[in-house]
Amino acid sequence: MNTGGRRTNTAYEQSPTKGRWWLVVSALLLQFSIGAVYAWSVFGKALSVAEPFHLSKLEGALPFEVAIGMIFIGSYIGGRLQDKQGPRRVALLGGVIYGVGVILASFSHSHDQLWLLVLGYGVISGFGLGFAYIVPIAMLQKWFPDKRGLITGLAVGGFGFGAVLTSPIAQRLIDSNKDMPTKAFLPLGLGYLVLSLIGASFFRNPPKGYAVPGFLPATTGRVVNSGREYTEKEALRTPQWYLLTALLTLNVTAGIALISQAAASATDIAGYTKAGAAGLVGALAIFNGGGRIVWAVVSDHMGRMPAFAAMLGLQGVCLLLIPHASSAAIFFVLAAIVYLCYGGAFGTMPATAGDYFGVRHAGAIYGLMILGWSLGGIMGPLIISALIGGDKSYTLGYTVIAVIALASISLTVITKIPRNPRTRPDVSTDLVRIDVVSKDLVTTDLVTTDLGTGELVTAGSATSRQ
Repeated sequence: MNTGGRRTNTAYEQSPTKGRWWLVVSALLLQFSIGAVYAWSVFGKALSVAEPFHLSKLEGALPFEVAIGMIFIGSYIGGRLQDKQGPRRVALLGGVIYGVGVILASFSHSHDQLWLLVLGYGVISGFGLGFAYIVPIAMLQKWFPDKRGLITGLAVGGFGFGAVLTSPIAQRLIDSNKDMPTKAFLPLGLGYLVLSLIGASFFRNPPKGYAVPGFLPATTGRVVNSGREYTEKEALRTPQWYLLTALLTLNVTAGIALISQAAASATDIAGYTKAGAAGLVGALAIFNGGGRIVWAVVSDHMGRMPAFAAMLGLQGVCLLLIPHASSAAIFFVLAAIVYLCYGGAFGTMPATAGDYFGVRHAGAIYGLMILGWSLGGIMGPLIISALIGGDKSYTLGYTVIAVIALASISLTVITKIPRNPRTRPDVSTDLVRIDVVSKDLVTTDLVTTDLGTGELVTAGSATSRQ
């Protein structure tokens, strides 16, 4: 292409977006694998009764808690590396680390080897999980600037559904050798390794100058773009980064407070049997995964902050009502809404961060923001368990958590997209209109000039009839 008004038709004969949906499929393969970490409850229960282990509740929760804590470390490091090295290498390495950690856990054969279970499933696989988790989120936002909410919802929705798909398989493997539940980790780890490697092998960033034909970033409306690509350091100098991280932390705190007490609450409040409560928890996991997609799409239409306000508000109201939900059906509906909103934050926040800070350094910026996941994951269960206590004071516990959720809505009011954005220093701010006439169609491109190379970079295009 040259600036004299002539250009080749090659770029327009081949759609620049062709094949991008296959990247979504690849991302889901990876996310299904690493999302299986949430199937730990199946193992925790089995390890508490297996003769060689007899783990206490605290011991049984330790590998999972360590894994969740390691996610932040892995996602921060993986996010920074994928911004520099590209998504494929980082995702492949993360998948290998995750799979190897799970396989290592299969060699723990007694209570005395709990340390090996914590090392393999907790430290190593948790780190690998975080290392790989951030990659498809950052990559897909670059391929789908026109569908940012939907695409991040799908990316993290796969993670949410990982446990739903894995739990029945894990249970069958455990049932085949109830005295040694950890043997199930070997075939599972190998399966995770294969799926994640297949998925990650197709990862790639879009080529330089990539743009979706007909799409221009919105500057007005409910969902707008800051118009600037922030670096990690620049994002950390804005109050918006801390406000968004606080929103994620508080949303996770509210939702995971119920998740950590779901089975016990169902039994004590709504009269579920133990088997019924276990089935309830499995069913609710579907809403956790579905919420990541539903709320991400909703946020594309109603706006990011209104969506977060709705999620926090719904959780607050439902948590106030749950202690009084003596009906099994009502309890299920209220809990399902909380799970839906809990998952929704993970689908909506990556798109929000992309709107506020751009997607070029999304790996590092959102990878660091996942600190909110770890903080909320620790605070929620600790607060609710301390308040409920041995007296089973569910009304006190859930009321306090509800108040936290409702008070958090105030953050959505004061959180605004960064103002007075500066344009990229290496790209001119002049828009050039180029009309290309082909038969009865006129294609209009808006382009900017890359001052470093002198190339014209397409910002968007539109086609109309003469």
